[in-house]
Amino acid sequence: MSAPGYSAKSAPQSKKRPVWMVGGATIITFVALLYIIEAWDQVTGEHLENNGIRPLETDGLTGILVAPLLHANWGHLVANTVPALVLGFLVTLAGMSRFIWATVIIWIFGGFGTWLIGNVGAPPGVETNHIGASGLIFGWLTFLVVFGFFTRHAWQIVVGIVVLFVYGGILWGALPGTFGVSWQGHLCGGIAGVVAAYLLAGPERKAREKHRTPTPLPYYKS
Repeated sequence: MSAPGYSAKSAPQSKKRPVWMVGGATIITFVALLYIIEAWDQVTGEHLENNGIRPLETDGLTGILVAPLLHANWGHLVANTVPALVLGFLVTLAGMSRFIWATVIIWIFGGFGTWLIGNVGAPPGVETNHIGASGLIFGWLTFLVVFGFFTRHAWQIVVGIVVLFVYGGILWGALPGTFGVSWQGHLCGGIAGVVAAYLLAGPERKAREKHRTPTPLPYYKS
């Protein structure tokens, strides 16, 4: 019982942080990690970039887990920084759970696809080594472009259209081109992004199917 003239204090309630705040902090932390890894590599001279995805080699499979974290140099990392920040942040707005699962699907399946076809188009006898966050970026891009059409949510469709308008030009990077640029990683990441969008839009797709299924009308026997 509270003393006269004083109101009882209610227990402090924890406020849930907005999705955009959590998402922003998450993607900034991820990009900061990329810079820390590159700085460590530059200082120690360990050449971590040699641990990327080496197609069709058993040892190259481990590169699937680390390739998006590794970059050839500062220029390579800087080129990936803004797209990673923008596209990664927009994916988090679909929900942190979906962001995590989309990233896992793109990371693993896009990487495995790169492991399978990464030598396509390479000169005979040349061993390729695929590194960089661009495969992940391509996956986030295609995820954003198609996710709204799977969920049928207006704001997600608008985001997809805007993203396509602003960043759609980089999709040409998923076609065979300059040797030394991993179009294979871009292509596989992009495909994985579409797959992730389809799978993670499952609840909305099932709800639409349920809504479309006509309810049987009652009948009477005569």
